[in-house]
Amino acid sequence: MKIVAADDQPRRSRRYALLLAARDSEYVLKAYGGYFNVFVSAFGGDGDVCETWDMFRAVDGELPDLDDVGRYDGFVISGSPYDAYADELWILRLCQLVQEAVAARKRVLGICFGHQVICRALGGRVGKAKRGGCDIGIREVAIAATLPPWRFLDALQDLPQYAKITECHQDEVWEAPLGADALASSDKTGVEMFCVGDHVLGIQGHPEYTGDILLSLVYRLSTSHFITVSFAEDVKRQLKATSPDREFWLNLCKSFLKAEELY
Repeated sequence: MKIVAADDQPRRSRRYALLLAARDSEYVLKAYGGYFNVFVSAFGGDGDVCETWDMFRAVDGELPDLDDVGRYDGFVISGSPYDAYADELWILRLCQLVQEAVAARKRVLGICFGHQVICRALGGRVGKAKRGGCDIGIREVAIAATLPPWRFLDALQDLPQYAKITECHQDEVWEAPLGADALASSDKTGVEMFCVGDHVLGIQGHPEYTGDILLSLVYRLSTSHFITVSFAEDVKRQLKATSPDREFWLNLCKSFLKAEELY
C-alpha cells in the first residue's frame, strides 16, 4: 500500500519514501492516524516546494522496487522493535534498498532502527547496547566539536554543544561505516549520530516523538513486562522535569532532507 501526502500549489517538487519498520500502535492510530502522519508532520513541509510522501510498510515486506529508487529525492527509515542485525528477509531487502539509494546519491535518513540498518547496509557493525541495556527517556548528547563541511549542517546557525533527544532502544551502532563521520555521542551510546558524505544521516534517538507518544510506549512496555514499573515511573518523572530539544532535531532533519546538492 502506498499513501501520498502532497501540497496543493507546486513550485518545485520533491518526493520522499517513508519506510515504516514498525506497525502503528493503537495509541498512535487514535491520536495521529498512524506513524505516517507523525513523520510527515515532523519532517515535511516547505513553503517553496511541493512535497509528495509515499509510505511503504517495510516491516510487512513492502518496499519500493529497486528500479524506482531514481524517482525519489530521499528515503526515511523509521524505528522498529526488530533488530537491525537480524536476517529476516524484509531486513535484508531493506539493506539492499539502502545500498541502492546511497549508490544513487539519494538522501537517506535513518531513525533508531533506521540509523542502525543504514550502518549495517554500508558495512558498519551493530548489536546490543554495551552499556547497561535499554535507553528509554530523554538523553543529552554531545555534538562533535569538529563537524564536516556539509551544507545541511551549515544551514543550522549556532549548533549547540549538547542537545537532548528522546531515546527508546536496546541496540546501537558499534562501529560506523568506513568513511562515516561521527556527529554526536552520549555517556550511554558511542555513536548517537553519524553521516556519510552529505547524503546519509543516522540518528539513534527519535526526533519525531512527542511526549505523549513516548508515554504511551512506556505504558505498553511496562504492561507487557518488558520494563519494570519502577523503570516506567522513572521515565515519567524525567519527562515532567525535562524535555527534548525537539525543534533543533526537527530542523536538522529537515535541513538534511531538503538541502540542495552541489555537483
